[in-house]
Amino acid sequence: MNDTNIQDVWMLEPDLLFLNHGSFGSCPRPVLEAQARRREQMERQPVEFFVRRLGAAYDEARAVVARFLGGEADNLAWVPNATSGINAILRSMDLRPGDELLTTDHEYNACRNVLEFAAARADARVVVAEVPFPLSGPEQAVEAIVERVTSRTRLLLVDHVTSQSALVMPIEALVRELRDRDVEILIDGAHAPGMVPIDLGALDVEYYVGNCHKWLCAPKGAGFLHVRDDRQASVRPAIISHGANSTRTDRSRYLIEFDWMGTADPTAVLCVPDALHFMESLLPGGWPELYSRNRDLALAGRRVLCAALDVPPPCPDEMIGAMASLPLPPGERQLPNSALYADPLQDVLLEKWRIEVPIIPWPASPRRMIRISAQVYNRIEQYERLAEALAKVLASNA
Repeated sequence: MNDTNIQDVWMLEPDLLFLNHGSFGSCPRPVLEAQARRREQMERQPVEFFVRRLGAAYDEARAVVARFLGGEADNLAWVPNATSGINAILRSMDLRPGDELLTTDHEYNACRNVLEFAAARADARVVVAEVPFPLSGPEQAVEAIVERVTSRTRLLLVDHVTSQSALVMPIEALVRELRDRDVEILIDGAHAPGMVPIDLGALDVEYYVGNCHKWLCAPKGAGFLHVRDDRQASVRPAIISHGANSTRTDRSRYLIEFDWMGTADPTAVLCVPDALHFMESLLPGGWPELYSRNRDLALAGRRVLCAALDVPPPCPDEMIGAMASLPLPPGERQLPNSALYADPLQDVLLEKWRIEVPIIPWPASPRRMIRISAQVYNRIEQYERLAEALAKVLASNA
């Protein structure tokens, strides 16, 4: 498929420079059309769809996604999003007073809130490892995390790819370090599937959650939870439903409970294989070429912005996937306040330049970062346009 056709299959506004795929993704037309067909099937005979066919359809989609992730289909449960999966894990843990839940200061706010909630209920505590940013290499992240592990540490929650700082974390090294320390590992893979290769079998961690609506480009409402088989007996969904007292014996209690948490639209999940196949078809080299192409573009876009802002790259190339974050000068009071975002610069770039890109406080105002995403519909000229806009806006508010 050529560049023009690739851009045409997304429904993004034609005059918009959309450099924020990382926030919510964007679903291509062919995948949305597949979802519409499944919704029509659902509404033609709802009882047939939900009662007689949905279980097998879930299993078919589960098998495809498990193969893509290098995991076991029987270990993969469907959830609406990564945050839901993290809720299920943390609210299933039998925490005791004094237990420690370890995370980093790069962890996504929603998931950090789940940690705080779970800890407060049990009189446990959240321990935060401060991972430097900028940083010189992945070993700094490993050292910062491992040095906060104690005899009371029950679980490490760590991003595979951090949201704010866009770092591909050294999770393989972390797993090796913690293997013999009796610490369970929960990897927040919200951004990872479709951005970086994943081999859940090789990782062999207790818990991994991920989104399918971001870099896999599935419809919104499709996420997964992969729980190692020796931990499944203790994991319950955040929503308890019919599966809690089901007499079925054809599958694990884990899948029985997660596969039915009340009536919802399951078509997003059922379309994840469609998204996988469609994205694989976009480039001759399939997923390996897509990973490489998007990473190369993110690095090229970062170089453009580093030159325009006169800042060095804040992390080595090896810690970049398909997003990159850069520090910006402190916020300026001359910009109007924003009703939606922490920094008004995000509004200015959209309203005056038609560029959608996040401006992120780091670690707190007045420090801030800009984060770019690189998806197959993006082009280097778009980052050059962003660099031009930033130079003019920042110069006018200096």
